[in-house]
Amino acid sequence: MKRLLILLMAAAIVSSCNKEGKFEIHRGVNIAHWLSQSNVRGEGRANFFVEKDVERIAGWGFDHVRIPIDEEQMFHEDGTKDEEAFALLRSGLDLCGKYGLRAVVDLHILRSHHFNAAVKPLFTERAAQEAFYECWRKISGELKGYSNSMVAYELMNEPVADDPEDWNRIVGECYSAIRELEKERVIVIGSNMWQSFNTVGQLRLPEGDPNIILSFHYYNPMLLTHYQASWMDLRNYGGPVHYPGQVLTEEEYASLTEEEQTIAREWPGQVYDKDRFISEFGKVVEVAKRHGIPVYCGEYGCLSVKANEEARYQWLGDMNEIFDSLGIARAVWAYREGIGGFGILSGQSDQPDGRMLECLLGTTLD
Repeated sequence: MKRLLILLMAAAIVSSCNKEGKFEIHRGVNIAHWLSQSNVRGEGRANFFVEKDVERIAGWGFDHVRIPIDEEQMFHEDGTKDEEAFALLRSGLDLCGKYGLRAVVDLHILRSHHFNAAVKPLFTERAAQEAFYECWRKISGELKGYSNSMVAYELMNEPVADDPEDWNRIVGECYSAIRELEKERVIVIGSNMWQSFNTVGQLRLPEGDPNIILSFHYYNPMLLTHYQASWMDLRNYGGPVHYPGQVLTEEEYASLTEEEQTIAREWPGQVYDKDRFISEFGKVVEVAKRHGIPVYCGEYGCLSVKANEEARYQWLGDMNEIFDSLGIARAVWAYREGIGGFGILSGQSDQPDGRMLECLLGTTLD
């Protein structure tokens, strides 16, 4: 019966999306490692996200997808468009329209900016900034035919500027470049320092524009959400981790190896639970209310590792409960596992993690 209700909800969303209206989103999922953070090309890339995927996402009860795209996939070195990549993006968006899903197109990684790179020319070189704005002019040229109620643009993923004013200046200039072409397109703007909830107060948002969404990301506590992540120092951590409550007790920390203590040094005594989520997410909600705009957690997720399985599901469920209570839209990372084990689908498997879906959707799936 609950599966039937979800399908009926999806059908209702399809009907509503066929009418011009506001860009409104609630629960979504990231289509990661398709047009971003992947070296796969040709048939493998074309088959990564197809009609059965869109139909399934809508059928589960999600109302939107976030589609990360990288400059190096969408544009050649000389700035010309990669026609195959844009054809895939348009095909994906057309399928979203068919099944009633809205979409956030997120310019994820630039040649001049990677969120973990030591050097980021975007903040120091005028040519890099102009190239960024030109990317958006060309993206707009490709996507402006999609209704404002269906597709939104996210300026850039996880800016990391030493001086927040550098990001504020780029936000203003990029926003103006898009507004010259599209007056009412919804634009998603993220906070500085990996889209942290702590930096939203430093963000200078355009005034008087209702077609703005304030975005942040959330992966705390990292000891849990990135437990033994292969691309981080945490890969060498084999000690305990808990949620809710103290992530790591002082006694547990004292029993770790010297290397593990170095890795986990910030976590002993740190308490994470629903009250903490309310407090930290509330900082974002407060800023958004001042501007009269919605809040969007464009990324959150927790690695699937046997050692932290129960804590992972509790964390996901609590996150979604608090998102609902505060009226925060969100998109989980991710639909299909790429790097690590964040996915609803594992690798190329078509079998979803049903318990994860129950946590994300707040219902029991048959």
